[in-house]
Order: sequence, then C-alpha cells, then structure tokens
Amino acid sequence: MTATSESLPRPPDHLVTPATALFLDADGTLLAFADDPEGVVVPEGMLDTLDTLHDVLDGALALVSGRAIASLDGIFGRPRWAAAGQHGLERREADGRTVTVPVDAAELAHLRHEVHNVALAMPGVRVEDKSWSVALHCREHPEYLGELERVAPAIAARFPGFELQPGSYVYEFKPRGMDKGAAVAAFLDAPPFQGRHPVYLGDDLTDEHAFALVNDRGGASVRVGARTPSSAVFTLSSPGDVHAWLDSVKAALTQGAARRQ
Repeated sequence: MTATSESLPRPPDHLVTPATALFLDADGTLLAFADDPEGVVVPEGMLDTLDTLHDVLDGALALVSGRAIASLDGIFGRPRWAAAGQHGLERREADGRTVTVPVDAAELAHLRHEVHNVALAMPGVRVEDKSWSVALHCREHPEYLGELERVAPAIAARFPGFELQPGSYVYEFKPRGMDKGAAVAAFLDAPPFQGRHPVYLGDDLTDEHAFALVNDRGGASVRVGARTPSSAVFTLSSPGDVHAWLDSVKAALTQGAARRQ
C-alpha cells in the first residue's frame, strides 16, 4: 500500500515501548543533508536521547545506513551501538560481532574506475567510496542529475555483481541483493532484537525495502519528509521533527520506567 503525504499520520509517542526494536536511518532522518557527506552535524542533545533509548531498549537500537559503519562511528562516536552499513553489506551486531558480505574485488576495482571517470567529466560531482560500494553525488550541482540518470544505469549494466540504487541526488552502485530490508531482517533474527516489535524511520527510496519488511512483521514504518509514493504508515516532516519526536518518546519511556519502580 502506498500513501501521499497528506494521508499519513504522525506517529504517536507510545509507538516505541520497552519491547520495541528501533531502527534509524542516518542521512535525511537523524542528520540534515550536507553538500559534502562528511560535513553533516549531529544536533545538540541527540546523542543523549539516543543513548537513553539504547539503554531503555536493552540495546535493541540500530543505525541502518548507506554509509559505511566506520563513517557512522566517526559521526556518532558510538561503536557499542548495533549498525548496518552500506545497505547491509556490513553489519555489526549488538554484541560487537561484525558480518560482511563478500564482494568481487576485481569487479569493484573496475567499477570504481568507471565511476571516477564519470565524475571527472562532470566537475563538482562527488565520488563517495564506501569500501565495498561507490556512489556519485550531485547535490551541489543538481544540473547534472539528468545526465547521471542517463549514465548510471548504463554503467550498472556492465557490472552484473552490482546494482544501481538511486537516492536523493545520488546514484549508488552496491553489491546485488543487499538492501536495508535484508539488514533489518538479519537483526530481527538475533538478540536483543529478536521477538520485538520493529519500528523503522527513514527518508529515502533506499528505506522502502525496510518499510516493507517491518510492515510485514507487524511493525511500524515512519517516512521522514514528503517523498511519495511510500509504503510507510506514519510520517515526520524533517530531521528536526524526528529529533523532537524522539525526545517525546524518550520522555514517555523514562516516565513510564519511573512509575514502574
């Protein structure tokens, strides 16, 4: 089922309970976009809120991102959190164990070469190398979006081990078969996520796989922004709105914990 921005309600504060498994996208959800992916800023107070939620949920909180896990750790500084990087290509469990899907190194090297050649022909287009996947960003030069839209599928067609993942002013080439839904499913098969009610927040087309997965598992999906169509069942308007909502969730959970003591 898809919905327009007008038909999606705001998620209630009680959507997250002590029995929730909470999954959070980074860019466009927790973090406002920046022209340079390395220029994002963690808003004041966010880490305190997320640390509290992580503790109340007994560690059942995970970042699920197109970024590499090393990049997430550099931004948030929380290597104890579970995380899925590069759309699930790499995954860190809540106990610190890491899992990485194998990639054909020779094919990846040839793909990198092609992608860098495209960027050289379009001054201002950025290449983001994520170790096992590679992306072209044109947020600073949106006039190149149409050309990337034409060129990127042609490149992807020459590399059968990879597939094209469009995003917000970005075209990413990632190993075939990996997506955020598969990453969330893997988390839900293991403690402390196993048996919990999944809630997922994301803003981009890449998050739709996870929306579908949590909906199928009886959970709740929350779209950030106004992108349509979407299979999400709730919406928040912006990263700032996400921060405010998470603060309300934190207050509801901690007050409830205090009453139970």
